[in-house]
Amino acid sequence: MRRADRLFELVTLLRGRRMAVTGRELAGALEVSLRTVYRDVADLQAQGVPIDGEAGVGYRLSPGFDLPPVMFDRHEVMALLVGARMVEAFTDPALGASARKAEAKIRAILDDPALAAADALPYRAPVLPSDAPLRERHQRIREACEARAKLRLDYRDAGGATSHRVVWPLGLLAWTGRWTLLAWCEMRGDYRNFRFDRIDRMTTLEDRFPLRADRSLTHYIAGLDHGLI
Repeated sequence: MRRADRLFELVTLLRGRRMAVTGRELAGALEVSLRTVYRDVADLQAQGVPIDGEAGVGYRLSPGFDLPPVMFDRHEVMALLVGARMVEAFTDPALGASARKAEAKIRAILDDPALAAADALPYRAPVLPSDAPLRERHQRIREACEARAKLRLDYRDAGGATSHRVVWPLGLLAWTGRWTLLAWCEMRGDYRNFRFDRIDRMTTLEDRFPLRADRSLTHYIAGLDHGLI
């Protein structure tokens, strides 16, 4: 992370908290040393950013310090925060970390009443240790989609029969209560959805698949919309 980005992130973290934040908490969130946090805080104070506190006690921004405004109404803020929490809970660890950072940035632009309302949101999406294997698989599938890397799957169907497939990973679909990998299946010559929890083994191949409009997530969704799939 560039130093300028880190300083902005530090201010964002402080702006999103009503109570003092310890240097150790900031160091963990920014993934830097405690000494770096102390130096960054001192530099920001020297530039006129009104940070109260001291090393070993905690830091907070003085009331009235604002970042450039972004206008959201109460329900838009609720939607963004709930969305960020669901991404953290139900996608992969890398996206979850980005969702936490996004939530901190959203909180940084809220005034005190809006922060209080955000803290009182009734929506929670617990991150369960038992979901860790599926979350790791989620990340591997997402990365394969982004790289257009073929996957080799050992897959169990609803009856327990296992098949071996080479597929083109096109997208990750969220259905009620489960995720599936949407892929073009070379064996079937058609689209197939593969439930994450029925993939017994998955290998990312070196082979890359081409971009084709007739074998794409957009094409598949359009077929659903028109009742063709």
